[in-house]
Amino acid sequence: MREVAFIEQNKDKWLEVEAILNKGQTISPDQMADNYIQLLGDLSFAQTYYPRSNTTIYLNFLVTQIYQKIYKTKRIDKNRLKFFFTDYVPMLAYKYRKLIYFSFILFFFFVLIGVLSAQYMPRYIRAILGDYYVNQTLENIEKGNPMGVYGDGSNWGGFIGITLNNIRVAFLCFIYGITAGVMTFFIALNNGVMLGSFQYFFYEKGLLFLSVRAIWLHGAMEIFSIVIAIASGFILTGGILFPKTYSRLLSFKVAFREGVSLLLGTVPFFIAAGFIEGFITRYYNQMPLWLNMLIILGSLSVISFYFLVYPIVKHTKNKYLKP
Repeated sequence: MREVAFIEQNKDKWLEVEAILNKGQTISPDQMADNYIQLLGDLSFAQTYYPRSNTTIYLNFLVTQIYQKIYKTKRIDKNRLKFFFTDYVPMLAYKYRKLIYFSFILFFFFVLIGVLSAQYMPRYIRAILGDYYVNQTLENIEKGNPMGVYGDGSNWGGFIGITLNNIRVAFLCFIYGITAGVMTFFIALNNGVMLGSFQYFFYEKGLLFLSVRAIWLHGAMEIFSIVIAIASGFILTGGILFPKTYSRLLSFKVAFREGVSLLLGTVPFFIAAGFIEGFITRYYNQMPLWLNMLIILGSLSVISFYFLVYPIVKHTKNKYLKP
């Protein structure tokens, strides 16, 4: 679509929103959320097809203003929380879908490196996982409970400790984006090779499927969420290194806001993963196989739908986006 036609098609809507913002009119939270979603879609379209135009700058200004009106008021209500998780985070997931795909490819490339390194360098597994952990796991294998490490400690202690640690790692993935992505890259590398070498260790012992039954009970949501956190770090990096038509400071502010918002979208999944690891994973070898697979595939389906499928559904429903 030509830019002139795009403007002509949407200018009445933009001017209406601008008038509401300038006059300080009070409208319902649902109406405000609807306006924001439509403008965010228009901005995404403009950034794709007219990245250096005044139209893109104007739409970014409107989006920023309406965002502040939604999030910087003192009243916090259920509508805002619902809007954040059902509309705003999915819109960000669509906007940055290529970065999310890139983060998945990068992470599982590092997993492959971990597998190959463990296969061809016998000492690699101990170097990555540590002698204590490897020796403890070997003892558990001899006792007939290979994944017995997940049964150590209390349920609540494990749940809280694991959840807080995962959120801490995710936050580091994001904030390290200020290092031009270098430290975010190394967190992805460290976690990827650790996962790969860990899985190969059990493959070598003929226990791969049993390890999958345990690790991926909680790992389906945990690993997926870490990858999303890695993507949020690269969003921050992009805002610093590639400001496009914006000033570097404005670009940084927008990237920080959107990156941390995408990161916050992973918190419920980290909590769910921590709960599963603290309360359920320890029973991996006692529950029936069908229940085990139901939890793994169900968890993976839910988080995949939320971050990969639902954003596309939301985008295609936006009648104002007409390529």
